[in-house]
Amino acid sequence: MIRYSLVCDSAHSFEGWFSGSADFDRQVETGLLTCPICGSASVSKSLMAPSVSTARKKEARQQVVLDTVREEAMAKLKEAVATIKANAEDVGERFPEEARKIHYGEADARGIIGQANITEVRDLIDEGIEIAPLPVLPDDAN
Repeated sequence: MIRYSLVCDSAHSFEGWFSGSADFDRQVETGLLTCPICGSASVSKSLMAPSVSTARKKEARQQVVLDTVREEAMAKLKEAVATIKANAEDVGERFPEEARKIHYGEADARGIIGQANITEVRDLIDEGIEIAPLPVLPDDAN
């Protein structure tokens, strides 16, 4: 694909992508290429500086994209954890006991959060009690 800077006879500048120079010529000759601003079919290529991509520029662009994706993912994760915490009762170290009570119908069903050690977690899972860890996330201040 080739990107051309284009200009119409009314001096409107715009860009177009073409499979090659012949594709551009064909679209101009058949009147398929028109100015998106005024609709003029009198369109020609304008001078444009070549875009030279270096490995360093490519790595920098990739890093910007990765940083943006990472920031968006972290923001969504923080939002999800905050929603869970806002809609759950923090039962602290009583988590395994409360989870069992809810599972066996001895307490009202509700969302709970709290702490459990690895042995308690394994026991809850072995009993068929569905639990999931909440991630510990970095503070925004850091």
